[in-house]
Amino acid sequence: MQDAQLSRYSRQIMLPELDIQGQQQLNNSHVAIIGMGGLGSPAAMYLAAAGIGQLTLCDFDRVDLSNLQRQILHNSHDIGKHKTVSAQQHLQALNPECRIVQIQQKMHLSKMSELAANADVLLDCTDNFASRFALNQACVEQATPLVSAAAIRWEGQISVFSNEPDSACYQCLYPAEGEENQNCVNNGVIAPLVGIMGSMQALECIKLITATGSTLKGRLLTLNALDMSWREFKFLKDPDCKACSHAHS
Repeated sequence: MQDAQLSRYSRQIMLPELDIQGQQQLNNSHVAIIGMGGLGSPAAMYLAAAGIGQLTLCDFDRVDLSNLQRQILHNSHDIGKHKTVSAQQHLQALNPECRIVQIQQKMHLSKMSELAANADVLLDCTDNFASRFALNQACVEQATPLVSAAAIRWEGQISVFSNEPDSACYQCLYPAEGEENQNCVNNGVIAPLVGIMGSMQALECIKLITATGSTLKGRLLTLNALDMSWREFKFLKDPDCKACSHAHS
């Protein structure tokens, strides 16, 4: 590791749980982020700043004025740009050492599986159930850890679905049918909430890559931002889950 890198990442290297070895693991890692909006913006910024070697950014949308209230990776000059283009420009200004790969298309299952096969961790920063279930299926097939978060109105949640045999998947926790109108477009969201949840996704991702601490595997953490109350729910692998149970493979 060169002197400039030692200086850039010095505050992390000082942590005994990480040290130079942990920083090198981050520098050698590949993380894919699906969705460059409210959750993906802070997650990508903190992962790039922390020294992730490669970030693959996936989003087919363009920056809109209504995004700027919460999607802090983009600014007024980016309106009309592809979100991945705007994101790459800002992230590489933040950390030129981070390699950025853009995918400007809707992510179908085959593409998600290909992405999961080549990434160390996937971050679900989408805003609809169809994408979440497809991402979960891809991660189950490729045994890739998935960090999933959601935020709507004043409520946020986050969990980790690891690649360990006894780990529950997203579909163990939620049924395959979801309410498609449960998104920010139809219900609104308070701006800092997505920042909190997206930052936590970055933190869980770093812990997974460096095998540091305890992740949110088997735990769903929820936040009510109106009264700043946190709740934790524990859950187990569903032996009859159609996504991850061997009985349905």
